[in-house]
Amino acid sequence: MKQVTIGERTVPAVIQGCMRIGGMSKKEVQELIEKQLEFGVNFWDHADIYGGGVCETIFGEAINEMPGVRQKLILQSKCAIRPGDYTRYDFSKEYILESVDGILKRLQTDHLDYLLLHRPDLLMEPEEVAEAFDLLETQGKVQHFGVSNHTPGQIELLKTCVRQPIEVNQLQFSLAHTLLLDAPAYLNTTHDHGISRDAGVLDYCRTNHITIQCYSPFQYGVFEGTFLGNPDYRNLNEVLTRLAKKYDTTENGIALAWILRHPADMQVVVGTTNIQRAPGIAKGADIVLSREEWYELYAAAGNQLP
Repeated sequence: MKQVTIGERTVPAVIQGCMRIGGMSKKEVQELIEKQLEFGVNFWDHADIYGGGVCETIFGEAINEMPGVRQKLILQSKCAIRPGDYTRYDFSKEYILESVDGILKRLQTDHLDYLLLHRPDLLMEPEEVAEAFDLLETQGKVQHFGVSNHTPGQIELLKTCVRQPIEVNQLQFSLAHTLLLDAPAYLNTTHDHGISRDAGVLDYCRTNHITIQCYSPFQYGVFEGTFLGNPDYRNLNEVLTRLAKKYDTTENGIALAWILRHPADMQVVVGTTNIQRAPGIAKGADIVLSREEWYELYAAAGNQLP
């Protein structure tokens, strides 16, 4: 399994996402943990809103019956999206602390390796975030901190008060969702692709040694579905299949290899719970596509360069 660096820590390039484990049994989760460990995947991504907390609860029950397994795992969770009739976010000190206590209780652990602020709070007060992070670190409840879907400006604002390094920014990125790349390529043109929707966050994270964790690596749009086997992405799937045969892996392995070929040293959050897909994904993490293959896939997905 390819390794990447978060801060000063070496971690696997593939993260197992837990948004879809809510419908699994405890035994099925245990089997998924064991199999992923065999493939070198020991990094698990949660959020307090996944399944309304059910996903964390099932996972906590599963690892509680697996002696010694917690020490083998890197556990990450996210907080700040408040459930309700409409979408709202909360970076208040009180809510962050309350959320982490709930996460730890559900996961049946005494600490998180990583805590991410789950999307930006439009009413963010960095002083409150800093107070919460200081308490969580001092109490030993959280070891490392990050964010998701934050712009460079929002991270810089946090850094005016937060003394802990912001080590992670979780962002959507795939062959069919390339907004992190498109606008910079069209700089100084009148093409619509030149309209910035990324705020330069990719280069910012690279410059500031913030690891990008890519979620929805096989999806197009936001929640529209996967491009794998999708007739709307016929050209892309033809190239994926050809390269999968060349490298003796699967199409999703090649799609993952495309992300990891980028020199930003990213991680990929894989949400599938079908363990049959794990070998191809694990192998894909170790494949280094050529520059020509990377650009061919980018073009086959419908992306054009000036």
